[in-house]
Amino acid sequence: MTKIFTVFCACLLVACGGGSRPQQEGREHDAGEAQHSTFEFDEEKAAAVGLRTQIVEPAPFARAIKTSGRILAAQGDEQTLVATFSGIVSLKKSAFIEGAAVRKGQAVLSLVTGSLADGDIATRTRAVYERAKSEYDRAQVLIKDRIISEKDFNQAVSDYEMAKTAFAAIGDAGNGGVDICSPIGGYLKNLRVKEGDYVETGSPLATVSQNSRLQLRVELSEKYYGSLPAIQSASFKTPYDDKLYRLSDLNGRVLSYARSMDPDMFYIPVTFEFDNKGAILPGGYVEAYLMTSAIPDAISVPITSLIEEQGVFSVFIREDDEDGDCYRKQAVSRGADNGSDVQILSGLRAGDVVVTEGAYHLKLASASNALPDHHH
Repeated sequence: MTKIFTVFCACLLVACGGGSRPQQEGREHDAGEAQHSTFEFDEEKAAAVGLRTQIVEPAPFARAIKTSGRILAAQGDEQTLVATFSGIVSLKKSAFIEGAAVRKGQAVLSLVTGSLADGDIATRTRAVYERAKSEYDRAQVLIKDRIISEKDFNQAVSDYEMAKTAFAAIGDAGNGGVDICSPIGGYLKNLRVKEGDYVETGSPLATVSQNSRLQLRVELSEKYYGSLPAIQSASFKTPYDDKLYRLSDLNGRVLSYARSMDPDMFYIPVTFEFDNKGAILPGGYVEAYLMTSAIPDAISVPITSLIEEQGVFSVFIREDDEDGDCYRKQAVSRGADNGSDVQILSGLRAGDVVVTEGAYHLKLASASNALPDHHH
């Protein structure tokens, strides 16, 4: 009986040992795959996907205050067209809509007065001017022979000057209409009237913007008041493109910031001015980065280098190999960003060659490389 029991236990041990070895080997193989994060990506593929790299070097990193702002037209860069007298709006042509280009001196619309109860203002203004001019010319002759008094002559001069000013305001009217011309070249915006509208003297009709000089206006929390003197420049991103606009590239400067707090406001306005060298639309809201003092000898990489997976940030480091270029995914701890670059607190060191463009393609390549060769 004892002999049978001994044989049974031996068989059981052999069966357990034989079953456990493949499982252990499988776990070791999986662990080896998990630890092996370096993979090849040849130069031809790298060139095809636009892969770019840079060597990490310690350098000053500009701190930035991230906030929101709005793009506005600079003062003097816009002109408002107003009605020089009361009348009915007649658009010159259908092409004059918001965004249409206009030249300096070009007629944008007309004011027609012929159908009004007071009659055609342009015709009446012209008649008053011609009569005042005739009286003025006559008075110049009579005053020489002292046929009229100095008082009568001065009155004739005053009437003529007033009529001349009124006539100049209506310009060269034709068919009962008076042209309203643009005083500057630019783009039509804020067209406030439509065909057939009645407007009174002084009513705003439209705005012409040159869009050559723009302003960036941001409102900072009062906790940043102590940082205002250190703000030297700014960058911003618009909702309609993925480009970062740097004011340093656009001849920008700090225009002003508040020196006191409004008791009804909790924000401090800061205004920048810059050249509109791109297709930047005034009136839109942007994501702004206000540049302050720099962090010396900081490790940083472009934001495009980062890959995020479930809250964990990584970069790809190129490592030269005998068979070609290899890449390794490296987890990093990120710090502040200024819209274009991000500070790396840990995970990188000077001399590392980091991928700055095309990291997404490497992410796909590393994922496919991690797949097992056989599926059961």
